Amino acid sequence: MRRLLCLLVTLLALLQPALAQDQATLISDSLEITGDTRLIADGNVEVFFKGRRLKASRIVFDQSNNRLEITGPIVLTEESGQTLILASQADLAADLSEGILTSARLVLNQQLQLAANRMVRVSGRYTALQTVAASSCKVCEGDPTPLWEIRARRVVHDEQERQIYFDRAQFRLAGVPVLYIPRLRMPDPTLKRATGFLMPSIRTTSDLGTGIKVPYFIVLGKSKDLTLTPYLTARQSQTLGLRYRQAFATGLIEATGSITRDRLFPGETRGYLRVQGDFTLPEKFLLTFDGQTVTDPAYMLDYGLGNSDRLDSRVEIKRTRRNEHISARIISFQSLRDDEDNTTLPTVTADLTFHRRFSLGPLGGEGGLRLQTHNHFRSSTSPLDGNGDGIADGRDVGRISARIDWRRSFLLPMGVEGTVLGELTADAYTITDDATFGGSTSRTHGSAGVELRWPWVKAGSKGATHVIEPVVQLLYASNTSESLPNEDSSLVEFDEGNLYALDRFPGSDAVERGARANMGVTWTRFDPQGWSMGVTVGRVFREADLGQFGPGSGLAGATSDWLAAVNFTLADGLAVTGRLVLDDDLSVTKGEARVTLNGPKTAIATSVIWAVADPSENRPDPTQEFTFDARRKVTPNWTAKLSGRYDFVADRGSVAGMGLEFLNECVRFDVSLSRRFTSSTSVNPTTDFGLSLDLVGFGSGVTGGPARTCRQ
Repeated sequence: MRRLLCLLVTLLALLQPALAQDQATLISDSLEITGDTRLIADGNVEVFFKGRRLKASRIVFDQSNNRLEITGPIVLTEESGQTLILASQADLAADLSEGILTSARLVLNQQLQLAANRMVRVSGRYTALQTVAASSCKVCEGDPTPLWEIRARRVVHDEQERQIYFDRAQFRLAGVPVLYIPRLRMPDPTLKRATGFLMPSIRTTSDLGTGIKVPYFIVLGKSKDLTLTPYLTARQSQTLGLRYRQAFATGLIEATGSITRDRLFPGETRGYLRVQGDFTLPEKFLLTFDGQTVTDPAYMLDYGLGNSDRLDSRVEIKRTRRNEHISARIISFQSLRDDEDNTTLPTVTADLTFHRRFSLGPLGGEGGLRLQTHNHFRSSTSPLDGNGDGIADGRDVGRISARIDWRRSFLLPMGVEGTVLGELTADAYTITDDATFGGSTSRTHGSAGVELRWPWVKAGSKGATHVIEPVVQLLYASNTSESLPNEDSSLVEFDEGNLYALDRFPGSDAVERGARANMGVTWTRFDPQGWSMGVTVGRVFREADLGQFGPGSGLAGATSDWLAAVNFTLADGLAVTGRLVLDDDLSVTKGEARVTLNGPKTAIATSVIWAVADPSENRPDPTQEFTFDARRKVTPNWTAKLSGRYDFVADRGSVAGMGLEFLNECVRFDVSLSRRFTSSTSVNPTTDFGLSLDLVGFGSGVTGGPARTCRQ
């Protein structure tokens, strides 16, 4: 009977009595012993020894020479499970560590395959192959030519060091030789880190011409490495990029940068540096830092390092618990804008914050306490406004603030929820290098009110749930104001998130004053099919216009503009959000809309921003802009990408880009084209073309995609 005969034999005990504890297990359909030294296993043979597993049709073990004669098909799996050997015939040592295999194939990490006429196993560590074809591409019977392959006279795989050595290698694309390399060493797919060259990439720009990047990865230890990336272009640009990474027991650090000499800035050395880190400290505190600097405003755009127009560097220590938040941070800013002077900007700021929520015991409800210090500094020492921006060029500010708040809710008749709430703040300022606001001053401010919410819930006949919630909030706050500069609260948003806020200013320099009523209603629909929709409409009514807000905020005047917001979410990943701030004539003061779709084949993110001009928010011209970013999987292997930004005020595009990516089981090919249309005194319009190729299975870190389909 098939596979009923299962015999456990201690092969090494027969061969080497001193190693009798290392037992081999043999399973076969039939077993025959001839003479005293010959064992024949036939039919579905399997051998297990020291983690190795051998499957074959027939095995003959000859004790006299300690050899195994094996008839295939043969499958030999190493202990790690990441190395697989296939062959038709073999002559191996009894422990499977040495021997010769014919018509063999070596499979590494289920990715890279090396086919050879002859394979030799040496010392259980090396595998030498003769006349080799290596590839991670699927090969079909009707079309045996892989998309790419490496042909070599001889290949040696070092299983211990996980390295592959090629002798007289020839790289082929679709069967066509394109590169000859006498000697080649590459890591096998199971090795995550190895010193050597990474896949190069090509980048072409209208300013720099065509260039090539050739990264070289250096292993400095188990927890650190360095990558050097020379970048040479046809228009005499030489760049050396670097990336240093090191992991510690409690965190990690990464430094990236580059240094350049080019003819865009003749005779000058250009460069960029960024250092990032993240560490865990005692008492569950976290330390994070992110510092970056650049030599000139155009460098990052010229070399594809990003399009930021302001760089911020920060060091922060923080801890967040259920009812507590503590943070201390220092931030330094570097502006890359043509119309901004770093000497007159608050380029260094320091903050310390303690925030605690607590129960008020017999008084009921929930209270909060926030203590904060803030300082910002300018390198200029001039007390006058020399650049006409309304701020003294050298103004330095120090502030200490304390805030306490309280709210308690009650359930009233007919399901109405009533809430009593209040807030009290105190600030002390020290201002220097300012002819208008110089000196020390203090301010106290308080607000209190009541809030009524009346939620109505209805269940539809088809299972949908409707919730309608009108809200009325009556607030009182003092009308008096102190003569203080406003630097952290000039940009004010009016949306459904702060419609019922005690203070809509984002910072501490300004506080919302005067009695007012915040009124609104929200309707939400939850459908059993998995989609939901919400609509909010609201407005603010004031006792008097105190001139606190600019025209672009939508909050100016005794009565604010109308706020209308909608959100729509489907279970398949489609989400639509929109917000409009309209005056009584239904003219748009501020509006934005966003549509996102995250589907299995299509991903889209679009947004529209519309805002009127408001000099108080540093927006002398209207903002009317449309942006989009789309990705479509055209076939299982091909993905198309498209992105862009259009400025309706300037009536032109700002940025446009497109790309195409191919990914299958053995290769990733990515080509991109982008154009930046905007220009300034430091940046010219440029076109950027990029090309990259990754071979899956050769340490690229790329995960393969759908495999090739063979035609029948």
